[in-house]
Amino acid sequence: MSRCTAPAQGHRTASGRAACPACSGGGYGYSSSRSYDPPPVYTSRSSGGGSSSSGRTRAPWSPSTSSVTYTPAEVKALTPVRRTAELRARQEPDLRDVFLCHAWDDRRGAAKELHDLLEAEGVSVWFSEKDIVLGQPFMREIDRGLARSRTGLVLVTPALLKRIDRGGVSDKELSELLARDLLLPVVHETTYGELRNISPLLASRNGLDTADDSMAEIATKIAELVAVEDDLTAPPTPAN
Repeated sequence: MSRCTAPAQGHRTASGRAACPACSGGGYGYSSSRSYDPPPVYTSRSSGGGSSSSGRTRAPWSPSTSSVTYTPAEVKALTPVRRTAELRARQEPDLRDVFLCHAWDDRRGAAKELHDLLEAEGVSVWFSEKDIVLGQPFMREIDRGLARSRTGLVLVTPALLKRIDRGGVSDKELSELLARDLLLPVVHETTYGELRNISPLLASRNGLDTADDSMAEIATKIAELVAVEDDLTAPPTPAN
């Protein structure tokens, strides 16, 4: 008895169906109407709002109109930063939204890209390339920038890892940021494993990664995280 080849091979083309001994015309077996269809392909991430098959969802602080989704790990990592941003906004409403810590070598590359994307989202950013005027004492201005910002972003790149390993301005900035719950790493073109080899303490702070989201998506997430001016009368974000 002729058997249909569809369960094994599938009739994805007319020539495949014609070559089947059961479906090409006169044989017995499986009907061509039961030809094999390939299973649907599911992606692990959702580009729209709500939850996906991987458990991504909207963060508690996201506006109701937001289409950005977060993993449970991201929400857990960002919640302490959010609480600190809310607290500092209540205490000192005139502070900048974020202080951007970066390697000198990234100042006209990845750091500027992130800075520009954040500002396009309405985030006020302390960025050494624009906020330190020529002739001003560099370290003193860094101190002022840290004191005048609610949240600290650390753009972790291969260049930053080299700077931390050698010691320098970036290392001093990190020491201050690590002392408070206002530090958010943004890993770009490197991994947490490589970061852990250089700074286990910084690597212990989960953050955002351009291996998972584009730089533009990360900027949107940061913008949602630090947008607290309209929420000052609302209850603080609860701890996880």
